[in-house]
Amino acid sequence: MHFFKQLFIGVLLAMSVVAVAQPTEDDYYKIVTIPVPEGILLEVGGVATLPDGRIALATRRGDVWLVENPTMEGGQVPNFTLFATGLHEPLGLAYYQQALYATQRGELTRLRDTNGDDRADSYETVYSWPLSGHYHEYSYGPKIAPDGSMFVTGNVAFGDEEWWRGESRVPWRGWTLKITPDGEMEPWATGMRSPCGIGLIDGEFFYADNQGDWMGSGGVWHVEKGDFTGHPAGLRWSEDERSPVQLTEAEFSAKIDHRKVKKDGRYVKPENIADEENPWTLAAVKKEFDEVKLPAVWLPHAILGISNSEILKDETGGAFGPFAGQIFVGDQGQSKIMRVVLEEVNGAYQGVAFDFREGFQSGVLRMDWGNDGSLYVGETNRGWGSAGNTNSGFERLVWIGDTPMEIYTVSARPDGFELFFTLEIDKKSAADLDSYNGKLFTYKYHPVYGSPTIGEEELKISGVKVADDGKSVRLLVDNMKQHFIHQINVPGIRSADKNMPVLHPEAYYTLNNIPDGERLDRSEVSTRRSSAAIKKPVKKPVAKAKPKVKEVLSYEQVKALLDKNACSACHKADKRVVGPSFADVAKRRYTDERIVELIYNPEPENWPGYATPMAPMPQVPRADAQKIAQWINSLRGED
Repeated sequence: MHFFKQLFIGVLLAMSVVAVAQPTEDDYYKIVTIPVPEGILLEVGGVATLPDGRIALATRRGDVWLVENPTMEGGQVPNFTLFATGLHEPLGLAYYQQALYATQRGELTRLRDTNGDDRADSYETVYSWPLSGHYHEYSYGPKIAPDGSMFVTGNVAFGDEEWWRGESRVPWRGWTLKITPDGEMEPWATGMRSPCGIGLIDGEFFYADNQGDWMGSGGVWHVEKGDFTGHPAGLRWSEDERSPVQLTEAEFSAKIDHRKVKKDGRYVKPENIADEENPWTLAAVKKEFDEVKLPAVWLPHAILGISNSEILKDETGGAFGPFAGQIFVGDQGQSKIMRVVLEEVNGAYQGVAFDFREGFQSGVLRMDWGNDGSLYVGETNRGWGSAGNTNSGFERLVWIGDTPMEIYTVSARPDGFELFFTLEIDKKSAADLDSYNGKLFTYKYHPVYGSPTIGEEELKISGVKVADDGKSVRLLVDNMKQHFIHQINVPGIRSADKNMPVLHPEAYYTLNNIPDGERLDRSEVSTRRSSAAIKKPVKKPVAKAKPKVKEVLSYEQVKALLDKNACSACHKADKRVVGPSFADVAKRRYTDERIVELIYNPEPENWPGYATPMAPMPQVPRADAQKIAQWINSLRGED
């Protein structure tokens, strides 16, 4: 009898474990690491799928490889063939009309195999542009438009004395160029700082920029001819007779302060002004200059990436899961991929962004769809740092066939937002206002590296209407603000069948325009809050607790916090990357409180040997910051 009682209890415990087990990204999308032959250093800068299913890879080392059997069908390892070599750090690759096109630092190059031996015997310059020789003058692309023309983009350089300030030292740095296959170049738009992420979506050109000077956070822009997307360096060439951009450098500088200040004969690096009254935002600048193009979607820094990369629309027809037609954006620094859905409101793109898949072995730089509907991911982090633990990688992301419980998309309404889900939701939890929360915020527009969030306030969600089919909810929001990012969290939503939570419960909607349309009647919505029915317990006096001994996390425990908050992208435990090692920080003997303060308000002048200054990290929860600080100080051992 005792045996059966124990067996029954064991079964109950097992059932309870199953019930509380939380799904993970790996339950739906598997990362498959593709083996690379010994001696090949990929450091992938470009990925292109060929019609026969082979994958072409361009490397930062200047090679182009053809990879046969990348799916490892039949258990056979892929075969690598060197197609081309000697290129100058190509950071993009495309296949078009039986040729590969690579964007080197100084030119767009056509690579052709004319005799069928899988080796390029023709290297043709389609179009070249000048270089100053600065290390940051990377070039990206091409992306091929429906008419066969090709878009490429170019980074700005940085100043010699003002090492923090982006410069366009030679023509067309910080620009998007449109180039025909015959080599005719048309300047297209400017305002780019580090436009690594570019993509063609339904024939329209989009690009992703990275946080930096004048760029408060990363984001995705829809770029039309003549646009100015925010970084002023490229305006140096707007008076060229070929330029479609009408805004001049002088007009911009007469209105917007570059904060070029000298002290003791040297320029002073501009820093964020705390408690600044009426700071500029990019939306405010647009009111002054109509050429300004706002991001279609902001990707909040350190939450949805820190170095945004490839932009790719899901055109697999469902082979990659339930998000056909949506957009995926890579991130080099956080070694992950985000998901974006756009809509057009009052003539401008806007939309929502979500986390999608993290855990790649190196920085996600380039992506392309395989013929089987899986996603090929080319990775690198040398000199740039990333959350991944290797310097390079070539991986494949495969949907295993199950539909995750996710917010499918968010759409703006005149009085709030409508959320659509991939699975039917539990209507009772969905009708509870306590199932939702959020905030809204935006960023400064200033010559400082990055920006803290500003204008932050709690989202006032006053009502919810659950659709009859249980696949969507309509939220009433009383404080919607044009040009702000609206973070919407759904921690209380569960699936109707298995009581599963939403895998990625946070959505970030960029509200460029509030749409017209029908508003919900207040009588249609639920205003119920389950917390209102809970009686607060009467507090009883308790004995004064003894102070707790401070518990310091192990590295295995703190790593999740370091990855989540993007610390791992620039810092490692015991070696220098973009920033100093945590061990070197520990040697400074800061108090825990001082480290927390420096997370929120860095002082880059304390680390003069590092080229990239740390930006403020106001989004790091204080509890996380305190645990990280305690762990850092534990690295110095006994005092």
